[in-house]
Amino acid sequence: MALKAAFIFLAPNVDPAKHRSTVVTPEVELTAVAACDYTEAEKVAQTLVAEGVQAIELCGGFGNAGTARIVKVVAGKAAVGTVRFDGHPGLGGKSGDEIFGG
Repeated sequence: MALKAAFIFLAPNVDPAKHRSTVVTPEVELTAVAACDYTEAEKVAQTLVAEGVQAIELCGGFGNAGTARIVKVVAGKAAVGTVRFDGHPGLGGKSGDEIFGG
């Protein structure tokens, strides 16, 4: 059975149902999904876990507080990792924590 993994990234004016893509290889099925803020990302993470995703990687726009929110909402049902930037270039050099709060 292939590993079901996902990548959640932050972007303005997105619809996670529409801005979503999946790549299937013999060993990994990876779904990338856009979310506009932490609250929406929490909902996306819950949906992904319900779909059987075992590992979620978060874009560098997620700060420490944003990452903690996703870890909390998946409640151990998926491993959560984060790409790290001190200031994300797609968020004006800021962390999502600074923009979206904790």
